[in-house]
Amino acid sequence: MKFLDQAKVFVRSGNGGAGAVSFLREKFVEFGGPNGGNGGRGGDVIIRCVDGLNTLIDYRFQQHFKAETGTHGMGKDRHGAKGGDVILKVPVGTQVFEEDGETLIGDFTEVGQEMVLLEGGNGGFGNAHFKTSANQAPRRANPGLVGTEKWIWLRLKLIADAGLVGLPNAGKSTFLAAVSAAKPKIADYPFTTLHPNLGVVSIGERDFVLADIPGLIEGAHEGQGLGDRFLGHVERCAILVHLIDGTQEDVKTAYKTIRGELEAYDEELAEKPEIVVLNKIDSIEPEEVKEKVKVLKRASKAEVFTCSGVTGEGVDKVLYRIIAQIDADKAEREELERRKQEPTWVP
Repeated sequence: MKFLDQAKVFVRSGNGGAGAVSFLREKFVEFGGPNGGNGGRGGDVIIRCVDGLNTLIDYRFQQHFKAETGTHGMGKDRHGAKGGDVILKVPVGTQVFEEDGETLIGDFTEVGQEMVLLEGGNGGFGNAHFKTSANQAPRRANPGLVGTEKWIWLRLKLIADAGLVGLPNAGKSTFLAAVSAAKPKIADYPFTTLHPNLGVVSIGERDFVLADIPGLIEGAHEGQGLGDRFLGHVERCAILVHLIDGTQEDVKTAYKTIRGELEAYDEELAEKPEIVVLNKIDSIEPEEVKEKVKVLKRASKAEVFTCSGVTGEGVDKVLYRIIAQIDADKAEREELERRKQEPTWVP
C-alpha cells in the first residue's frame, strides 16, 4: 500500500432543511390551523481517529466530503430528520490544519478521539412555530441555514518511541530489519528508503516502536534530496538514534551535517535526547573503529555506541540504552504532570 502522510481535502457541512407551510384541512375539523413542521438540522463533518490505519492513502482518490442536507419539514407537524454526518477516519498521529497549513485545529493521538470540525446548518421553522394569538394563520416559514465549508490539511506524524536519523546509506533500514519484524527495502545505493517505516522492537521483557525515515543530506531543509518533510515523523519520539556509517572517511562531518539539518528544521527536535551510534563496524578494522569513536565523542560530547546491523554486534547494548532513555523521558513527563496537578499554595 502506498504511504501518504499529507493530504488536502475539502469539507462541507450539510444545509438545514426548510420549514413547511401547511394547514390542517380535515372533515369536521373547523379552523384546523397551521401544522407545518420544522426542517431537520444539516449533517456535521466529524474527524475520528481509528485503529488499523497507518497512512492517509484514502484521501488520495477522494478529496471532497459533503454532509447531507436536513430533511424538509412537512404538513401534519412532521419535522424533518437530521442530515447524515460525514466522518473522516484518520490514523493515530494525524494533525488537522487550516488551509494556510500552519494553524493547528486538532491533534489525534489516541484511538477513539473525535472532534466535530464543522456543524450542520440549523433547520428552518415551519409555519406552526409562528402561530400566536394575534396571528393564528401564519403563511411563512424559514429556509434552513446554509452549511459551512473549508479546505483543510491532514498531516500524519507517526507515533514512535524512538526514531532513526542519519545520512543516506547509514544502515538505518538494515538496523530496523535486524531488531524488528519490519521488512524495509535494503540496497547499496542512497535513498533506498523513500517513506518512513515502523517496527516493534522486543528486547528482554520490553518492547518499543522504532521509526526509520529517509536519509537526510546537507541542504535538506532547503529541499535538497528528499527534503526534510519526513522529519515530522520523529517529532513525537522520546529519543533520536543517530546512525553514522563507519565505512566513510569523515564521520565528524557526517555527524555535524545531520545535527545542522535537525536544528534548521526545528530547535525542539534538535534538543531531544540523542544516542550516537557508529554503524557497520564489521566492515572496518578495530583500530579504525577506536579512532572514529574518539572523533565522534569530541564532536558530540556524548557517549558513542558501536554496532553492526548485519552481524548483530553491539545491537543489544544500543537497544537497552534506548529503553533506559524512554523510561527516563516517561518519568520526567509524569513528574511534570504531577506538578501541574498539585494545588498552588497561597499565603
